[in-house]
Amino acid sequence: YEVSSQIKLCKYALLLAHHILDLVRFEDRNNAVIKEGFWINEQWQKGLVRMHDVRQVGFKIHQLAKESDDLLIQAALRVVGQSVATGHMKEHAMVASDYAIKVINLKSPNDLEAIKCERQWQIDTMKSIKDFWKK
Repeated sequence: YEVSSQIKLCKYALLLAHHILDLVRFEDRNNAVIKEGFWINEQWQKGLVRMHDVRQVGFKIHQLAKESDDLLIQAALRVVGQSVATGHMKEHAMVASDYAIKVINLKSPNDLEAIKCERQWQIDTMKSIKDFWKK
């Protein structure tokens, strides 16, 4: 993470968000706020939107999490919010990764094998993304 570009971490974080939404079988995949968040992050990667836009949509996604009564969905939406916010600061990608582990633990309490598999997915996914900014 420390040697990766912010763009690479954005790409990773968005893949992580989709992965977690699939894992929890999130039904509202066409939620306008979530779609806007993904779109804003992708546009930020291209230099087409401001950091302010990234932050604002991230706040909207975290508001969705607060409004949910389901702890699993709350945690999954936190993954999404942190993933989108990676355009603001690359450290958000690591927070999203940790929220993903929380999702796994909520879904399969104390299942260390499931947690290990999720971390391995995260590592493998991060390694698979080409970092165009590196020489």
